Amino acid sequence: MTLRSYMFVPLALAAASCATAPQRAPDSLDRIARDYLLLQLTIGEKEAGYIDAYYGDPSIAEKAVAEAEGQSLPMLEARTVALRVRAEQFADDGVEGTSIEERRARFLAAQLVAARTRLRMMRGQELSFVEEAKGLFGVDVELPPLESFDPVIAEVDALVPGDGPLWQRLESFYDKFNIPTDRLQPVMDAAIAECKRRTIEHFQLPEGNSFTLAFVADKPWSGYNYYQGGYASKIEINTDLPIRLNRAVDLGCHEGYPGHHAFNALLEKNLVADRGWVEFSVYPLFSPQSLIAEGSANYGIDLAFPDGEQLAFEMEVLAPLAGLPTDELATYARLREATRALGSARYTIVAGYLGGEIGADEAKRLLQKYQLVSPERAEQSLKFSDTYRSYIINYGLGRDMVQAGVEEAGPSQEARWQRMEQLLSEPTLPGDL
Repeated sequence: MTLRSYMFVPLALAAASCATAPQRAPDSLDRIARDYLLLQLTIGEKEAGYIDAYYGDPSIAEKAVAEAEGQSLPMLEARTVALRVRAEQFADDGVEGTSIEERRARFLAAQLVAARTRLRMMRGQELSFVEEAKGLFGVDVELPPLESFDPVIAEVDALVPGDGPLWQRLESFYDKFNIPTDRLQPVMDAAIAECKRRTIEHFQLPEGNSFTLAFVADKPWSGYNYYQGGYASKIEINTDLPIRLNRAVDLGCHEGYPGHHAFNALLEKNLVADRGWVEFSVYPLFSPQSLIAEGSANYGIDLAFPDGEQLAFEMEVLAPLAGLPTDELATYARLREATRALGSARYTIVAGYLGGEIGADEAKRLLQKYQLVSPERAEQSLKFSDTYRSYIINYGLGRDMVQAGVEEAGPSQEARWQRMEQLLSEPTLPGDL
């Protein structure tokens, strides 16, 4: 047999082998989504609180438990990078107005950037506040100098004249509007009912959506929505500190309608149930999804109660229900509006604290000065930052970004509601705003 003949035999065998070998199906977003779901749940086994909600196939969660035992953090990071590369093949970055399938791919890729960032943090890598916020939530954060808030402080000071530190005068004034404990349930029930009434006039929420309400203590947050799936939520309100009158509407909108409960129900109905996009059955807390969730929940308050309607509702319904005076409610509302402008001062303070530039005592002092809160509320604020770190940017910056995205629809309230419902029903990223 010649050398040519020897060479021909293995080539022929290889050709025959290729002809009979099973062909792998081309990659797809559905396959990537299933791998994403398992990956996120596996990471969640490594860090308590990483997964905020999951209502998908229980067998996937069981598989994640088993996989986590044999997966190190570096292995999970490698899986995350590989999966992101696969997702990016279906995205057309930098093109506006692309198809919902391309937006789906970009959403998956962005969520995986956040997952990798969190895994790096879990491995002990130190990131600055700005780097962390960019990696986890997909936004650039500015840290304004604290002295830039001095004009706002002066404005608030003029509204609450008197002796003593400004935060103390403000707290004394606010304390007039603490809801008595025995009136808390009926006040919250009335506020949530009104938030829901206003929302369902505009949103097509799934039939049978519901929630339960519970009062809890010893938490780093003021309210929390635990989405259960099946269009149901468990809402908890923290009573460690007195709950003031405006917080009834704020929490009712933020945690309920048109906030977290409505958002999660719309995602489940429109993306999971109707489209079969399983990736939306899991919600990783430290991800761009949280900027949309918190930003829309905060902007939802203004959307549901525009142009002083919250003050009117508090004056006509909630204050009498709580047994509180109404004669100074207008000043109370002006103070709330003025102090909102101090929100981003918290980013600068927390960035310095988490970066080791200032200690806990100095951070609390600055929070009292620039957030105008009592020592107890400064302590709770810092406790939240210890737990959730740069997550705080989602409330203020997220609100501003969602507001800008919604109000592009024009001055019509109906157009804004429609735009809001669209944002909450599609794979929306901060860049889409």
